[in-house]
Amino acid sequence: MYVERIVRIIAGTFVLLSLTLAHVHSPKWLWFTAFVGLNLFQSGFTQFCPLFTILEKLGVPRFPKDACPR
Repeated sequence: MYVERIVRIIAGTFVLLSLTLAHVHSPKWLWFTAFVGLNLFQSGFTQFCPLFTILEKLGVPRFPKDACPR
């Protein structure tokens, strides 16, 4: 798997988890949903995502070897 795919999977999981917790436990969990959404929004403009940086430092490849820009 590559960084872009993992970031999308984790972001989607966080959104679904926080919505479930807001429904079951407390509506304050919606702040976490808003945080994830704002992070995705700003990363679309700035190309900066903290999770992206963390995954790259952990050694997750950014691109498939065939599609790597030279």
